[in-house]
Amino acid sequence: MLCLYDSFVWFFVFFNPCSFIFLILLFLSFSSSCYFYQFLAVSSMVYFSFLFFGGYFSGLSYVFGVDYISYSLVILSLLIVSLMILSMVNFSGDSFFLFLGLSLLFCLLLFFCVLNFFLMYIFFEFMLVPLLVLLFGWGYQPERLLAGFYLFFYTLFASLPFLVLIIYIYFVVFSTFFDLFFGYSCGFLIYFFMFFSFMVKLPLFGLHFWLPSAHVQSPICGSMILAGVLLKAGIYGISRFMYFYEYSFFMYSYIFYSFGIFGSVMVGLICFMQCDISSMIAYSSISHMMLCFLGLLSMTSWGFFGCYFMMVAHGFCSSGLFCLSSVSYSRLHSRSFYLNKGLVNYMPSTSLFWFLFCCFNMGCPPSLNFVSELFILFSMVNYWVVSVFFFLFISFFSSCFSFYLFSYSQHGNYFMSYSFSCVNVLEYLLFFVHLVPIFFILFMLNLIIF
Repeated sequence: MLCLYDSFVWFFVFFNPCSFIFLILLFLSFSSSCYFYQFLAVSSMVYFSFLFFGGYFSGLSYVFGVDYISYSLVILSLLIVSLMILSMVNFSGDSFFLFLGLSLLFCLLLFFCVLNFFLMYIFFEFMLVPLLVLLFGWGYQPERLLAGFYLFFYTLFASLPFLVLIIYIYFVVFSTFFDLFFGYSCGFLIYFFMFFSFMVKLPLFGLHFWLPSAHVQSPICGSMILAGVLLKAGIYGISRFMYFYEYSFFMYSYIFYSFGIFGSVMVGLICFMQCDISSMIAYSSISHMMLCFLGLLSMTSWGFFGCYFMMVAHGFCSSGLFCLSSVSYSRLHSRSFYLNKGLVNYMPSTSLFWFLFCCFNMGCPPSLNFVSELFILFSMVNYWVVSVFFFLFISFFSSCFSFYLFSYSQHGNYFMSYSFSCVNVLEYLLFFVHLVPIFFILFMLNLIIF
């Protein structure tokens, strides 16, 4: 797909979006407009959309490669980062902010396209740098410092065993490329070292304490990229290792499968205890990512497709909910349920978007969330029949806290005596672009499944 080893430098620049973005970073530092950035993101998206793959969907080179999972996450990264820049339109003239956004996009594209475990680890860690600068520089409360340290040290501590594992594998097979590990099995300790870093990034229940604080304290752009793309890095890493450690997954997956079921039920109960809108959306993201995790651990085609669809649907749905939360916060300067009441009177034009996003968050048809949960249910029943009872609890709690989020925010007595709509066109564009793919991807499922 990406021709890195070509003798002509200009061919290398124009036909490799990652290298193109890397060279544009220097020019973007001196730019004061976001239009050039948006042109770059859209042109890269068009490049990936019209890429020819031949008779089967895969593109490989010496260093980079894409398949169904990485392709969808690359497109999702381009779209979410573009919307992230639009959401911070007041800072669009800040060249340093645009530099951070493009640096984060550059790390995401390389993470999803590399075919080397060591390069994956490098960009897996380097994603934290622009995200921390966004959190520290554009966060709201002084507690953003503590939230940033939680994010940094949780991820850094969990990734060190993964680095040790990569070094160990290199001394065993003398390479860190993906293709040399097929059919290789490992013991439980090596399997746990590989799993632990991605479980924190996922995050698994018990290792999730950094996520709600990071969402609450970060600006809207940080919440969008964190919920829309960065949480999928854990699922993507596990899916890459699953094909090379199949025997180990068959032997030990029931341990983390049990933790995933327990975590999904507990997170659903914790959502009812939240009094902050962003905190509730963050915990609902943990619940949905746990469903992705369970579908992937079942190691069935149903579970794999359900996990794949859930990643895409959750990326748009959760990011859209954070956009709605940020719009109400920018007007009321609070995310508390006690103050965000009666928004149907204060901002009636956003109530439809609140209703649709909450319905899609609970998995109502017609949405991609419904199809993904249906596939995950079939895979869980195939893996363990008793899982259907736990899935009923998980689905019920998800519906309850989504209904709780909509009813408590839109209804009730508002403390002001007047009502008006103060939403601008750019915010409507953000809501609409988040909402449309969740529905229209359903018409393209036959291109993916069959």
